Amino acid sequence: MSDFSRRLPVYLLLDCSGSMTGEPIEAVRQGIKALLSELKSDPQALETAYISVITFDSSARQTSPLTELMLFKEPQLKASGATALGGALNVLADCIENEVRKATETQKGDWKPLVFILTDGSPTDTEEFRNAVQRIKSVKTANIIACAAGSNAKTEYLKQITDNVLMMNTLSSGDLASFFAWVSSSVKMSSQKLDEKPGGAIQLPPPPQGFVIVP
Repeated sequence: MSDFSRRLPVYLLLDCSGSMTGEPIEAVRQGIKALLSELKSDPQALETAYISVITFDSSARQTSPLTELMLFKEPQLKASGATALGGALNVLADCIENEVRKATETQKGDWKPLVFILTDGSPTDTEEFRNAVQRIKSVKTANIIACAAGSNAKTEYLKQITDNVLMMNTLSSGDLASFFAWVSSSVKMSSQKLDEKPGGAIQLPPPPQGFVIVP
């Protein structure tokens, strides 16, 4: 890959709190595997998409730095602890500031990042969350899509981050597989339409069956 090729950064923020133990975290692992397989089969995505994973439980960390698809290594995921979504947003802001190339007078920067948040609860670091929401809004470089998974997920927190909030009713492996399939479709659609609306809001495919767009 040329150092000067414009990248489409894709950040996945994944809830790995204790309530994801068992079938849900295994479904997330399988979902990432399927997502990578799907994107690697798409020439445009293969050329432009770079993936990063940020996980959060009682704390948050970037598990996988922004990496081109062919070199991406699946992160080791385990479920435990609380839900530091505020910490995850701060890590995301740091990553966007440090990893996403900005435009210069002689060179175009990366495309506007795509961010997908998956959580089955609500932030336990509420003060950090409030501050992080303001920080993310000031970064102004990301299209953020959040998915509230299961009956304990609180959409009102996600609506503070973004207007693009999906709700899925269960944490079943089927629903989680549908979510990751939808993410891969979204990335593929975005990579194909990059030149149509540079820097604009992304156009997303319809949500999976049974998912609800939160008004």
